[in-house]
Amino acid sequence: MYQQFYQRFLQENKGKQHFACHSHHYWPDVTREAMLEYWDDTARLVDDKWHYIFGEKVPQTQQLIADILQLPQPEQLVFAPNTHELVMRLLSCFDLRKPLRILTTDSEFYSFTRQVKRLSEYDNVQVDIIPTQPFDSFEQRFVAAAASQPYQLIFCSQVFFNSGVALTDLTTFVLQLAAGSDAMIAIDGYHGFMALPTDLSTIAERIFYLSGSYKYAQGGEGCCFMSVPLGNSDRPLYTGWFAEFGTLAAEKSATVLYSEDGYRFAGATMDFTALYRLNAVLRLFKQQGISVGRIHQYVQQLQQAFLTKLASLNHPQLNVDKLLSKDLSCHGHFLTFRCGSAAEVADLAKTLKLSGIETDYRGDRLRFGFALYHNSDEYDLSCLR
Repeated sequence: MYQQFYQRFLQENKGKQHFACHSHHYWPDVTREAMLEYWDDTARLVDDKWHYIFGEKVPQTQQLIADILQLPQPEQLVFAPNTHELVMRLLSCFDLRKPLRILTTDSEFYSFTRQVKRLSEYDNVQVDIIPTQPFDSFEQRFVAAAASQPYQLIFCSQVFFNSGVALTDLTTFVLQLAAGSDAMIAIDGYHGFMALPTDLSTIAERIFYLSGSYKYAQGGEGCCFMSVPLGNSDRPLYTGWFAEFGTLAAEKSATVLYSEDGYRFAGATMDFTALYRLNAVLRLFKQQGISVGRIHQYVQQLQQAFLTKLASLNHPQLNVDKLLSKDLSCHGHFLTFRCGSAAEVADLAKTLKLSGIETDYRGDRLRFGFALYHNSDEYDLSCLR
């Protein structure tokens, strides 16, 4: 139904069933044109391209993202090559000479988990970890924990990368956290953005929301972003490669970009190819009327069709009983099966790959992702029979 937008990737991967879209999503064809556009703009404008990029491309991309997330002001969005850089900016807002207490979960992505684990080696840094399982009680347990101690940072995913389980209502969840804590609240939205309909309008002034183009935004690696509460006064010690502190000002030149979060970006030595790709994808979807709600509905249909075919095979490891979460009404765009040991899962993934079925796994969890370039009529799982 949507495969016409992905012809280049599909032609290069004939004979494969790509169920790793949650890991490395196929790119729409417009992204190739976007990369050439960046080259052509560079050749045409040379040093003057920064005025064009900061004056037109960046604001346009901010607006496209703000529309999707229903952010009050597109200027709330700042960019970085990866989310780890954004996380480090947040962590550097705190004086590490003083006590720092962080609340998070056991299901955050590795870059954040490894970083706070390293920080916790300092005597003044404490990281409290709440298990996501059992999923039915997670939100209540996490909110209660947030209110029980004076935390400085609360960090939680919108959709957990190792299960696909999503927060039932992001707005309610954040408001409950905010009611019991003055902490900085950061939401990792990487598996939520462009997958689940997300409305940040009510909580935009209370949270930092992080995501990027690598997964469901379909623009590939290199363009991550964070929404920053308007008027936020935090001053990160880590300013970034080409950033310095500055206040919002009317002055904007070819090499200076001011943002509401207090950063003044200067020097412009950043590769904006990824931003061009993201911009092209979001404009394509806007032109085609492909909303996040429409994408989500299509993926939910694909997931149900997949489970129906899987059920007919009676596979001892891959079956609905091994599915981590059975409530797919509140779920991300991949299904996670816990099936045996990590070694067994690795062997199963290898067997599937030899049959042209691309998946990925985390420990004892095998993940199947779904995307617009899928057609459920083409699913062939007969190798599992």
